[in-house]
Amino acid sequence: QVQLVESGGGLVQPGGSLRLSCVASGVALEYYDIGWFRQAPGKEREGVSCIRQRYGTTWYAESVKGRFTISRDDAKNTVYLQMNSLVPEDTADYYCGTGGCASYSGSYYYTGQFGSWGQGTQVTVSS
Repeated sequence: QVQLVESGGGLVQPGGSLRLSCVASGVALEYYDIGWFRQAPGKEREGVSCIRQRYGTTWYAESVKGRFTISRDDAKNTVYLQMNSLVPEDTADYYCGTGGCASYSGSYYYTGQFGSWGQGTQVTVSS
């Protein structure tokens, strides 16, 4: 059974940084694409980033490109989301999940289809 646990959220001032971690148990993450999505109060779920198994191909939402970086350490069974230059609009609960993206004809794109996901970690960007 796949279990994912997110951590690293918190309160940060605009312009600050956080690194979120997604640790898996019950499964070897190296065999999965892993995605991050977020949900703010009263808003729809929004895809943030994905990283492909084996090849490490990445996808980012336009709203976070150039500010967020996804990476994986398969030896630690962990995927990270480094978030820099945070803005209040980044305030949300952040979740990691298996899947989320797909590859087709040389493109890697967001599908929003996750197999399993964790309980989330809260990120608040405020002065």
